[in-house]
Amino acid sequence: MKKSILLGIISCLLICNSYSQKELRIMESLNMPSRILNQDVHFSVCLPKNYYAENQTYPVVYLLHGLGDDETSWLEYGRISQYYDQLIDEKEVVPMIFVMPDGYRTYYVNDYKGSFLYQDMFVNELVPYIDSVFRTIRDRQHRALMGYSMGGFGALNLHLKYPKIFGATVPLSISVRTDEQYKLEDASEWNDQWGRLFGEPGFLGSNRITPYYQQNSPFHILPQLSANVSSMLNIYIDNGDKEQTLCRSNEELHILMQNLKIPHQFRVRDGDHSFRYWCSALPNALRFISDAFEGKPYRGDISLKKIVNLSAKNPSISFSINKQEYIAYVPEEYSFTNRLYPVIYFAGNFNSSERKSIASFINQEINTNAAAPVILVFLPRNSISGLAAVLPEIETNLRIRKGYRFRALAGYQDDAIESCRLFVDAPLFRTCCISDGYLQKDRIANVLSKTTADQFNRMMFYIDAPDKGNYYEGNGNAHIILRTKEIPHEYRVREGDGGFEWYLAGLSDIINYTTNRFHK
Repeated sequence: MKKSILLGIISCLLICNSYSQKELRIMESLNMPSRILNQDVHFSVCLPKNYYAENQTYPVVYLLHGLGDDETSWLEYGRISQYYDQLIDEKEVVPMIFVMPDGYRTYYVNDYKGSFLYQDMFVNELVPYIDSVFRTIRDRQHRALMGYSMGGFGALNLHLKYPKIFGATVPLSISVRTDEQYKLEDASEWNDQWGRLFGEPGFLGSNRITPYYQQNSPFHILPQLSANVSSMLNIYIDNGDKEQTLCRSNEELHILMQNLKIPHQFRVRDGDHSFRYWCSALPNALRFISDAFEGKPYRGDISLKKIVNLSAKNPSISFSINKQEYIAYVPEEYSFTNRLYPVIYFAGNFNSSERKSIASFINQEINTNAAAPVILVFLPRNSISGLAAVLPEIETNLRIRKGYRFRALAGYQDDAIESCRLFVDAPLFRTCCISDGYLQKDRIANVLSKTTADQFNRMMFYIDAPDKGNYYEGNGNAHIILRTKEIPHEYRVREGDGGFEWYLAGLSDIINYTTNRFHK
């Protein structure tokens, strides 16, 4: 046995030595002989720019592909070398080696029959093999995993099972199921993807929840982790809001980890199950991994904006209805035109300075042509429930374009739940944008229980939530309900724990989305 491994290493050394003479940085479909699998395993490699010019060692990222792909996919479709080189040039990440093994259709686990022990090969052969052939730093801190879909499952599973070997992981669009999804999955789909790995093909319902499945499901692994192991984890999960089955399972995984107080990063962005989405995740994903390699706390997402010292230039108009004061900000051109404008109604406990900051920021968006001109109306506290009755009177005080199509409702924090309720109960608004919403799980479920896809053929929700906020379960549940009912909506989970500065950092996307929806 030792002889066959030694021969394999010598063979690969000879191959890599011949490549090094040509100084090839990107090597596709190399071979590693595996005693465990009794066959060669293909893998591709991307080396740092100065690999041949310097004699230093480097950290390693194992990139795992999805079902139906192979060791070439991260190069061809993921364009990993292009994204990595750009980040290196921008000094955003440290130099690192990327290794892309062929994962076949294994989900990067051993199958339940023990006939194809892929995970054993990965941990006991591939990792030592790479360390012996390339100049790697051979410790857990300097090994990371990243994968999409099936590879996302593998990246998370390997980190949870072997935290002493892999120090960080970035699972993208994790192909995982909750127990309920797993039990209800179509028989042919289940047999093809899961039954052949975790249980006998042909099993139905609860019989699918085999002990072997539980040993490999993150929903069962996570609650069993010791405090010591949990403290070793370093996880960044990213999932598109247009996912179907995976929207629920990834969201439930985040909720479980939050409830178990397992530290992790969680993002939901605009996108679906595609390389376009996974490529867009790479800048922040590689920053996260680079920080882990350096033993630093994650420095935060590139896209997170901090907006301070805004000075409102918009003219303001205030008026009273039923002894309640309404404050409106109008476009700069308002006084020298007779045109009508769409309107956004803001419901939230904003103070004077915060209102001015919002108005100033939106004015900047308008002046740079990132958004169309719009009137902003800040509602008095606790006035949401009576808003429908006073809308006509509000709109006589301002030049607002008529009809629901030109109205949006923006609910913030503790005004979010009643904003949702009004939006569902009356077709008065084109969009309802909820940001940092204090959404209790049961209350938002009750509000959305009456909704149907037909009702929302012209109206749409936009939900923007912090990944460390206290109401992660309510916001996530709203997304799951809307996705289950096939109600079109946008859902984002951004870095942070909420608050006004966090709110402003996401306002650009909300305003852009809202004003675009005003127009055909």
